[in-house]
Amino acid sequence: MQLAFAQLTAHLKKGVRSLYTLHGDEPLLQQEAADAIRQAARSLGYTERSSHTVAGAHFDWSEVLAAGGSLSLFADKQLVEIRIPSGKPGKDGSAALQQLAQSAQDNDSTLTLVMLPRLDKATRTGAWFAALENYGVAVQIDPVERAALPPWIAQRLGAQGQRVAEGEEGQRTLQFFADRVEGNLLAAHQEIQKLALLYPVPGHEVLSFEQVESAVLNVARYDVFKLSEAVLAGQSERVQRMLDGLRAEGEAEVLVHYALSEDIRALKRVKDAIAQGRPLPMALREQRIWGVKERLFERVVPLLTDISVANLLFAAHQVDGIVKGIKQDDWPTDGWQALHRLAMMLCSQCARPRQSAKMSA
Repeated sequence: MQLAFAQLTAHLKKGVRSLYTLHGDEPLLQQEAADAIRQAARSLGYTERSSHTVAGAHFDWSEVLAAGGSLSLFADKQLVEIRIPSGKPGKDGSAALQQLAQSAQDNDSTLTLVMLPRLDKATRTGAWFAALENYGVAVQIDPVERAALPPWIAQRLGAQGQRVAEGEEGQRTLQFFADRVEGNLLAAHQEIQKLALLYPVPGHEVLSFEQVESAVLNVARYDVFKLSEAVLAGQSERVQRMLDGLRAEGEAEVLVHYALSEDIRALKRVKDAIAQGRPLPMALREQRIWGVKERLFERVVPLLTDISVANLLFAAHQVDGIVKGIKQDDWPTDGWQALHRLAMMLCSQCARPRQSAKMSA
């Protein structure tokens, strides 16, 4: 059985199952999901708890298997937690997890909670994960994307009795908040809690922009893959913030260049495939472009000219030399300045469709 994170609370109100699997790379939400399961289990008499962390190929799975069948003198129900930080249980672990999953449906005295990182498609279709999913409840913990961050912040503020002003001022406040905490949901949660301490209700139900601005720290964390999405979406201001943040965090220039140049090469390959008669959806599948990037490519590819793509490829080649210490005519010698220029070249091309649509409207 599969559940989304948002469905878990309603599910637990109806009772608990004997087996839960949490998988995803958002620590805050995974912790909250685990806490919700633990609380529901305690309320139903699962008072004993044991925890096992799978570390290395020589982990002794017999201890985990034995834990499910042993109860102390002080409890008749127990919660057994299994953490697999690598997401790779190994051959012995695969067999053990399948055995645990199959026995879970007949064991109402033990609730097993398996916690995993984000899994790739191959792992999710493996026998051991399929067993966990088929015999129990699997909850996928997806990250909160940038576009969903302002309403997520608003919902969390509402849960502690606070909100921002109505209309444009409130939206500006939420956007500012989101800019400060993007990519760092745990810190976002802490900043929201801090607002409750600084401006307790009653008296501060509505938070002003000035209150949020003075209280919320800049704790945003960025990665090059999100930078790629921002560039393809034509979000120039966000791209600038992300480049500054990546530089401050010590990210390697060559990795940022790789992400940008790979997008440019992918745009070229897709356009070449279309020129050869392939439909856009087929060309995207052949280039293994899925998810968020697929939607971005669908919007951008038809509006890029062959000349603009060729210019971007040449620019990416020049910046490749700069980040490796080779000077290029008419380009900054500093690698980050060159990356900024390349990113803005691509960003402006990707933003043109939206700008044109606004003008025609």
